[in-house]
Amino acid sequence: MVAHNQVAADNAISTAAESRRRPEPSSPSSPPSPSAAPARPRPCPAAPAPAPAPGDTHFRTFRSHAEYRRITRASALLDACGFYWGPLSVHGAHERLRAEPVGTFLVRDSRQRNCFFALSVKMASGPTSIRVHFQAGRFHLDGSRESFDCLFELLEHYVAAPRRMLGAPLRQLRVRPLQELCRQRIVATVGRENLARIPLNPVLRDYLSSFPFQI
Repeated sequence: MVAHNQVAADNAISTAAESRRRPEPSSPSSPPSPSAAPARPRPCPAAPAPAPAPGDTHFRTFRSHAEYRRITRASALLDACGFYWGPLSVHGAHERLRAEPVGTFLVRDSRQRNCFFALSVKMASGPTSIRVHFQAGRFHLDGSRESFDCLFELLEHYVAAPRRMLGAPLRQLRVRPLQELCRQRIVATVGRENLARIPLNPVLRDYLSSFPFQI
């Protein structure tokens, strides 16, 4: 009995000593030690750029839905024509036209306020650019009184005029697809007003009417 009590006492003493040597678990609420590295502050997100004020745009607002439809149609035809050069600068347009024959032209976006498009053409004296105005739902060149419902009717007029101010357009792709050449020839032969009378399937008829011009 004495020996048994002595073993129990020795075990209790060793357990108490081991518990004193074991470190206490840190509490979640305990403050960080001074040696810990301070947390880096998170950068504030950049403030979004202010939205443009109404009316702060290169172009004026449309006066009617008819004007909007006319401009969107002109834009769609320009995308399909091959000689629309988008936001090409005046200098860039003139450099591309400098070595071309007289009468070569291209259409690009105008840099002038309240003017959608500009016509750059190689004249006998060198390349020049003319603003294409859009007023009262019609297109006309700067300084001219002749106006047209469609931008491409304007171009066709100056291509066919006796003075032939315009010649061949400067296309971004010099080699045109055969189907475009066939469409141009059909339109020139029968006229765009007679395209609906040609006995064709709807797919071909839609293709002819998608760009019914001789340019």
